[in-house]
Amino acid sequence: MNLRDRINQDVKDAMKAKDNKRRDALRLLTSAFKQIEVDERKELSDDDIIKIIQSQVKRRDDAASQYKEAGREDLMQKELDEIAYYKEYLPAQLSDEELSLALQEIITKVGAATVKDIGKVMGAASKELSGKADGKRINECAKTLLS
Repeated sequence: MNLRDRINQDVKDAMKAKDNKRRDALRLLTSAFKQIEVDERKELSDDDIIKIIQSQVKRRDDAASQYKEAGREDLMQKELDEIAYYKEYLPAQLSDEELSLALQEIITKVGAATVKDIGKVMGAASKELSGKADGKRINECAKTLLS
């Protein structure tokens, strides 16, 4: 069962369980898939789906922080709940130690020595660690290792 089928099945399960929050969150996700398929006229692979989920998580995270600043705890909680539902479908994230070790290998491989070489490191790291770590975390860790 591919990732999209799993999400569609989870929508059905949420409907049967009358879990409206989960159902609505997953429906938003499937509509994002359909939008990309229509716009780009292509069939989505699991990798494409993971990228879409990651972008949706990032959007929800940004919205949650804005709601928190505005004092809207109710809306912030809704966004955080959706993030929790979406993260179930993402690959496990690397721990800080694992990320640091992986970046050490990449730094050695590309021959980076200073923070000026961050572009080389980020290019290689984005490909190798795609889905396993957030770009922001990769960048912060790489800067720490290179300084």
